[in-house]
Amino acid sequence: MAEQRQRALSTSGEALYQVLGLDKNCTHDDIKRSYRKLALKYHPDKNPENPDATDKFKELNNAHAVLSDVTKRNIYDKYGSLGLYVSQQFGEENVNTYFMLSSWWAKGLFAICGLLTGCYFCCCLCCCFNCCCGKCKPHTPGEEDPEFYVSPEDLEEQIRTDNERDGDTPIVMQPTNASEKTQLIGDGHRTYT
Repeated sequence: MAEQRQRALSTSGEALYQVLGLDKNCTHDDIKRSYRKLALKYHPDKNPENPDATDKFKELNNAHAVLSDVTKRNIYDKYGSLGLYVSQQFGEENVNTYFMLSSWWAKGLFAICGLLTGCYFCCCLCCCFNCCCGKCKPHTPGEEDPEFYVSPEDLEEQIRTDNERDGDTPIVMQPTNASEKTQLIGDGHRTYT
């Protein structure tokens, strides 16, 4: 078969135990013993003529890696291979939160609260009024906002009035030490010590 179907993720958490030939109530030592026995039996170096031995050995290694780690084993026992996938994507500490939020009652609670409070309607209105009709409305190229547009003539006039008001008096003195501060006020300067 050229195209191999991807195996569906289970929520039962029993397949890895079956690979090792154990039940869910087994101890850590039982897992270790069973893995060693089966790894010797299906090791690719001991079975060069058997092409299925390599695949079986990979399954054994995967089952041992998950079941020998206490955290991964707890996730697998509770949520199955789907829980392991979620822990790879979101982290082991977020698995319980993910499954709680994806439960039917959490989705229903979210929908009911949104409908009762009108939050969905409010969010849509805020988004539409701000982005489509309001200040956040995208501008077309060439269109200028009248609030922020300043003509070049106005800028030149503002520069001229600033120069006249300051009185073209250049600052010619530098402070002589760090405690002396010079501040330009009108036509002269004032020194603070």
